[in-house]
Amino acid sequence: MFQERLKSMRLEAKLTQKELAEKLKIGQNTYSYWEKGIRKPVGENLNKLANFFNVSTDYLLGNSNIKDQKQFDEDLEKSLDTFKSFDGKPMYDEDREKIREFLRKRMEDRLKDN
Repeated sequence: MFQERLKSMRLEAKLTQKELAEKLKIGQNTYSYWEKGIRKPVGENLNKLANFFNVSTDYLLGNSNIKDQKQFDEDLEKSLDTFKSFDGKPMYDEDREKIREFLRKRMEDRLKDN
């Protein structure tokens, strides 16, 4: 999954492997190995890729289908703000947390299906 995402994002950015390697200040062979699935970046190089493409390292590695976790969390909180009360009664923090976890799981599942 990692190599497919990496290649897809590179092509979406309209960059060659060489151009992207230069922007990341790594060797073209190193980048090519990543895209072929021969190796995976770790540490600083993984962070360079995530920062360049503005995605999370979890998304890059295939551990999450949410590209921008921070934006996802902000959107989720905005949605939850509409649930300050239910049937005229204030909603407890525990209830909000249950709704938050349900929505997070549901969105993850929907993103997996796409």
